[in-house]
Amino acid sequence: MLLLFQIGICISQPVIKFTKPVQNLGFVTKGDTLHFQYTFTNTGNQPLVISDTKVQCSCTTVQKPDAPILPGKQGIIKATFITTGAIDRQDRTIIVTCNASNSPIELRFKCVVLKSNKKT
Repeated sequence: MLLLFQIGICISQPVIKFTKPVQNLGFVTKGDTLHFQYTFTNTGNQPLVISDTKVQCSCTTVQKPDAPILPGKQGIIKATFITTGAIDRQDRTIIVTCNASNSPIELRFKCVVLKSNKKT
């Protein structure tokens, strides 16, 4: 009986699947604020709960869903990258921790920050 219970636990889990886990934001100008999002689906058979997100620096902020994502449903993680302190190629990482069997998940975004032509 215990073995059947353990097999049931292994089979009954949420699974998070991102549509586009790596985003190329192209060429941007220093000082721009970039808003973008990552769409995901819970392809498992239990509710998905995102417990935490971690970013590399304070120039990136993330908003995660507060409510559980039911099986088969989609959710969105919103991100903002402030380019004020960045220049040249950027390759940043967001780590998403959740109750899915494939957690933690690494999301990435890339861009090239060009110098502003504005005179200060």
